[in-house]
Amino acid sequence: MTQQLAVAPDPVRAATTPGTATAAAARTAVPSLGTAGLVTVLLGAFLPMLDFFIVNVALPTIDHDLAAGPAVLELVAAGYGIAFAVLLVLGGRLGDIFGRRRLFVVGAATFALTSLACGLAPGAWTLVAARAAQGASAALLIPQVLGTITAATDGARRGRALSIYGAVGGISVVIGQVLGGMLVAADLFGTGWRSVFLLNVPFALLALVLAVRYVPESRATQAARVDVPGTVLLTASLLALLVPLMEGRAAGWPLWSWVLLALFPVLAAAFVLVERRAEQRGATPLVPPSLLRIPEMRRGLGIALPYFAGFGGFMFVIAVALQQGLHLGPVAAGWALVPMAVGYFTASLSGPRLIGRYGSRVLSAGAVIQAAGLATLAVTVLADWSHFSPLRMAPGVALAGIGQGLIGTPLFRVVLAKVPAARAGVGSGVLATGQQSSLALGVATLGTLYLSLSPSLGMDRALALCLGLQLIGSFVILYLTTRLPRSIG
Repeated sequence: MTQQLAVAPDPVRAATTPGTATAAAARTAVPSLGTAGLVTVLLGAFLPMLDFFIVNVALPTIDHDLAAGPAVLELVAAGYGIAFAVLLVLGGRLGDIFGRRRLFVVGAATFALTSLACGLAPGAWTLVAARAAQGASAALLIPQVLGTITAATDGARRGRALSIYGAVGGISVVIGQVLGGMLVAADLFGTGWRSVFLLNVPFALLALVLAVRYVPESRATQAARVDVPGTVLLTASLLALLVPLMEGRAAGWPLWSWVLLALFPVLAAAFVLVERRAEQRGATPLVPPSLLRIPEMRRGLGIALPYFAGFGGFMFVIAVALQQGLHLGPVAAGWALVPMAVGYFTASLSGPRLIGRYGSRVLSAGAVIQAAGLATLAVTVLADWSHFSPLRMAPGVALAGIGQGLIGTPLFRVVLAKVPAARAGVGSGVLATGQQSSLALGVATLGTLYLSLSPSLGMDRALALCLGLQLIGSFVILYLTTRLPRSIG
């Protein structure tokens, strides 16, 4: 069923330019997203993405204070990511139904409350539960950001806004590691690791207040019912994949972990079948197959999988290697990634101008530069691990950051460029789910591989192997970018 935004076209514009009535309707469907509104929704996007990685460098301190143990520590990290990933598409659909600004406000409020619960958690299992609730609130918040940008902007302004969103996403990951280390070491007012979560509270409340004033409301008029079978099957599929990958190693790979992995392809196939049949009979599925037939979305999601999986895995593995292998403190481990942040930020600033001139070739160049950075870092690791240091790794991570910035900045433009405004919520939810699932998958696969192999191979060879796998991912990205149209909308 085709959805339309709940605002009639401008009759004057339609009368004067009858040949463009449809375009006029799309442009005037919702008020334009101004600069203040864009800053507000980007703040709302920054906090949940920051929180995915800010906890990494705080895990040793959490373990010390709460006697958590390795399995529970992985749940502290994994609970957030799993809840975030499995509920994102549902969050996008709810924004379509009830209004994206309304859901943004609700998401910001619940994110503040659950962050407070994390910061005040008296025990390890309470923290695990609060982290899962925090991930669920993030799943309400993030789709409304992309949905609002897609529905309330068009043309070059939409392209710039999506580019900035991509830059914010990448920078937040690196800043998360740096800021997390600084907050833990600073021990503000004796809060220790708790400040990592408490920091979210005032900024989430600020985003809530600004949203009420500056963010326009948008929604779909023909409010589709929530696709319960699709939601259940998608949730079950992602849980069957992510839970055993994240928890299996810490639990000793028990039988249940293998059963869940075996169920994943069955559940995924059932989800595809249910969604296809729902659309064929005129219902509105959670993930419409017709949406995935848009070439830009399909190919962009293909790039997103190796890009975000590699990015997420790298950030986790390098944090562990620096702290356990080189015995760096949380601050030093965080600052070792500053060259990557600088490279990413620099590439992000120049990205929109380069995209306007060179189109999709910017992504291809980014894949090559990222590969060069990863290869440089791997050679540095293998050449002299005993003298490996943040200074020696700087050239490799800086190059990798530049390449990642050239890929991540235009990627959201590629995926959402041709998504109709009326389907902005579901399109944004699909993209955000792909992003967060891939980040979690990267942590689970590369992280588990590194932790499993480092005792036998040594930290240097295990790290080099993980970098080599990410290097293969760069070549996959390079191949897929050559399949994109030259011009990016």
